[in-house]
Amino acid sequence: MMVKALLYISIIIQFIAMFFAIRLIRATKYKVVWILFSIGFMVLAGERVLQLVASYGKPVSATALVWLDIVVSVCVSVGVVFLDKLIIYIDRLNVHRQRADKRILTAVLRTEERTRANFSKELHDGLGPLLSSAKISLSALSKGEMDAKRRELMDNTLYVVEEAVRSLREISNNLSPQVLMDFGLARGIQNFIDRSAALHNVKISFATNLKGGRHDNDIEVIMYRVVCELITNSLKHSGCTEIKLSLNIQGDILELQYSDNGSGFVPQAVMDCGMGLSNIQSRINTLNGEFDIDSAKGKGMRAVVKVNVKGAIRPLMDIATQRAENRRERQSNRQERRSQRQERRRR
Repeated sequence: MMVKALLYISIIIQFIAMFFAIRLIRATKYKVVWILFSIGFMVLAGERVLQLVASYGKPVSATALVWLDIVVSVCVSVGVVFLDKLIIYIDRLNVHRQRADKRILTAVLRTEERTRANFSKELHDGLGPLLSSAKISLSALSKGEMDAKRRELMDNTLYVVEEAVRSLREISNNLSPQVLMDFGLARGIQNFIDRSAALHNVKISFATNLKGGRHDNDIEVIMYRVVCELITNSLKHSGCTEIKLSLNIQGDILELQYSDNGSGFVPQAVMDCGMGLSNIQSRINTLNGEFDIDSAKGKGMRAVVKVNVKGAIRPLMDIATQRAENRRERQSNRQERRSQRQERRRR
């Protein structure tokens, strides 16, 4: 009775395995390995059915059972051999998916920076001159004779226009820092630190060995955004009183070291819950760089970013290069499909 129960369970398991194997045939583009495994499970299920019939006393040909065993052994053995090709195929799919994800991310970053630059230019070249003209006109009017009430109104209006001009410059600089574009990464970061320190009672120290040297524009923009994100996070969330950062280049490695003495946090818990850490990670990934962060409650935080300035993949990929890459991928896929068809014909 125990044997019969086990045979029933075995038959059910074999049919379930066969069902999933058949489903995987289509999912893996009809790869030979899953076809062989499906046949093997099917034959194995049939063999268990025959064994179940034999357990009820009905005659079953021993030769048939032997042949079924042979078919199962051949299918499984050959399937294992082809499993190596399936693994290579899956690895290739993963590589293509990673490339596609990186292309999408770099396209998003490219569009974001272009939009920032265009918006900054429109503000600076469009609204900026208008406000400056209004300020000049008000300054000229304020020199004329007027009573105390009108003088107070004129002074208030002039003050509001001056504040609007300062705010416009601040917004334009945050969107697309001209200092970064004109003088490089070190000056751009120092300028952001000076503006941040003026608005917060936090000591920010910055050391660097970059002496006016310029790097790829994509690297400079991304590293600048990373520094801005880290400083902003510390000022908003950590309650720190001191921030230290250094930016140095040794050979081809550009390394940023950042730390604050704030309240700290659990990095894994906040990686997907704001604070911009996932955004920083995504930006560094586009440069094939490394981003390590260490923090704990009450112990501040420390972050290290390393980027190979020679080996970083440029996010701003021109259209011709992207099209050429797409063509190469399509040709590779066509060759793979042709080889698969030829392989099936030979079998």
